Amino acid sequence: MRCAGFSNRGREAMLERLSLRQRLLLFFAAIALGGVAAIAGGLWLSYRRLGEAEVASGFLLAGAVGGFGLLGVVTWVWRLFDENVGRALDRIAAGLRAQAHAEGAGAFDPGPARYLGDLGPAAAAVSGALADTRSALVAAVARETGRLQSEKGRLEALLSDVPAGVLLCSGSHQLVFYNGPATDLLGAGAAPGLDRKVFDYLRAAPLAHAYERLVASGEADAVSDLMVATLDGARVLSGRMRLLDGAGEKPGYVLTLRDVTADLAVHAGRDRLLEEIFDRIRRPAANLQTVIGVVTEAGGGPDEGAPGGSSALGAAMLQEVGALAATVRELGERYDAARGAWTVLPMTRAADLIDGLGARVEAQGERLASRAADLILRCDGFEIVALLAGLVRRLADRGDAADFRLEIAEEGAGALLSLDWTGAPLSIGMLEGWLAEPVDHAAGVTGRAVLATHATECWPEVGTAGGRPAVRLPIRDARRASRNVTPITRHVVYDFDLLFRPRAAAELAETPLEALTYVVFDSETTGLLPDQGDEICQIAGLRLVNGRRVAGEVFDMLVNPGRPIPSRATEVHGISNAMVAEAPDVVEAVTRFHKFAEDAVLIAHNAPFDMTFLKRREVEIGRAFDNPVLDTVLLSAVVYGQTEVHSLDALSHRLGITIPEEARHTAIGDTIATAEAFLKLLPMLKGKGLVTFGDVLAEVRKHGRLLKDLNA
Repeated sequence: MRCAGFSNRGREAMLERLSLRQRLLLFFAAIALGGVAAIAGGLWLSYRRLGEAEVASGFLLAGAVGGFGLLGVVTWVWRLFDENVGRALDRIAAGLRAQAHAEGAGAFDPGPARYLGDLGPAAAAVSGALADTRSALVAAVARETGRLQSEKGRLEALLSDVPAGVLLCSGSHQLVFYNGPATDLLGAGAAPGLDRKVFDYLRAAPLAHAYERLVASGEADAVSDLMVATLDGARVLSGRMRLLDGAGEKPGYVLTLRDVTADLAVHAGRDRLLEEIFDRIRRPAANLQTVIGVVTEAGGGPDEGAPGGSSALGAAMLQEVGALAATVRELGERYDAARGAWTVLPMTRAADLIDGLGARVEAQGERLASRAADLILRCDGFEIVALLAGLVRRLADRGDAADFRLEIAEEGAGALLSLDWTGAPLSIGMLEGWLAEPVDHAAGVTGRAVLATHATECWPEVGTAGGRPAVRLPIRDARRASRNVTPITRHVVYDFDLLFRPRAAAELAETPLEALTYVVFDSETTGLLPDQGDEICQIAGLRLVNGRRVAGEVFDMLVNPGRPIPSRATEVHGISNAMVAEAPDVVEAVTRFHKFAEDAVLIAHNAPFDMTFLKRREVEIGRAFDNPVLDTVLLSAVVYGQTEVHSLDALSHRLGITIPEEARHTAIGDTIATAEAFLKLLPMLKGKGLVTFGDVLAEVRKHGRLLKDLNA
């Protein structure tokens, strides 16, 4: 009995694995076999009753004719039934599944059910009701979430304007959030990507040590300051790490980063300059000491001894003193030139500087006329305003100055600030005394300190062209203001669900489809024959994380194929020889794409074609394209059956995807269409019970006669 139970369950499981059309085929095969058996049995009984051996051949002939006739009729009826019922039911099922799982799949087509009575209209009615319900639900959700979306937009705008690079990482160091400045900091080698390890961009040891220290401390508000270099060593970043609250045993963390490469270079340059100062002063000083020692031993003075010797010693002393003075002067100038770079000064518009000074002077009871070129100065506006306002106040308190005027004019690579007035001129001694005092009563900084910060000086002049005394103050670095404001990368990329999503299973076959990261790609080539020298001339890809496209994580590159592009190929994809003349070569392009697609499942439409062009370059780039691969041709066959047309145009039409004519047969256009198709096929696959990568792979391999599966 137990064996019989196992046998029944085995037969049921086998039947469940068969498609509807296969079951119909078995049904008609059973009818045919049963009919043939009935004819054979009837003729055999008739022959036994008749009992005449000479008519046996007639019975055999009648049985053969009847059997073959029955088989022909059953086969003909089965073909009609399969075409008008079996395939129609498969198409209706696929259409209903698309309506149920793939949003925006277009209107349901009841055409295949034209021979199935009321089934087509009934399915269309169900589909229409579902679409109406879904539309009403979407409208209600949109109304309720409008306010949240607005707040989300404001929050994204605020986060995108944070000047520091901000990263949010999971406990396994996967990127969950990054803003525009972080893209600039990390993007020297490859742009950051969601669900990629931060160690792909920054050296691992400083981050891992800081994370371990914070976890070990057990303090929720603890922070760890660190210094870390980018993976290529091109930049050194100063960072601060803080753990996220309530993120489990392996909490995520926030990492803020600032580029200190230039600061370190400036400090290193200052150290080298000081070493050179001491080295170059030490030699002439030692020489001078030797000369003085010789003079002393000869008799203590240049007048004693031979006149020629005295003259030679005097000349030697003068030469060394001159060399020492020249060295001190040169090194002093270099020190002054470099001193301003040691302090990071903001850029201040000249008009804003004048406006601020005018307000301060008016508050002191004086009037200030002003004129400024349209310049942007590198200076601390607050300190410069305080210094000039202090000079105006002291000149006015002296009682012999009035009618103040400030002019800011371009001068070489910098700018010249001229404060002039009507009245008595200012002496150098009095100006030096004022510079030794605080610039105003609220600040402790002196005028001399302000000048030192800006690596500059100021001086009085007795009279200008109009006969007015003035104080001149140069600013070393200035540029003309431009109407074209330099754009700043302003975006944030995030998916906070990645913080709580379980990591992919150790076995790829057991990993849920939604837990995988995908790179959808397509290439355009010089022809269809890679074995005869055809090459890639464009390649594009985009990333899918957590079931959605990640904005900004796109790879799109023209490629110099190293051979002419035939005109017939240009007519298809629009890429000419002139367009790729300055483009990277195939090896560089494939190397960059390999980095972009690292650790992701590759998706393509007709993947064997595109993968052939990539795999033939593996030896040259020193890396293998061993990624798992899914093909939307085979996925379409899994959902819609092998008998349907599975071109990208046909699949897009069935799923309601519009490919703009200008984007068709471009690598990025076809990539976007393939990605949209996959995202709509994904819930349909889950609706068929295909939940893990292994489930899909097993089903795909049943359609091997369409395309080769690349997952060995």
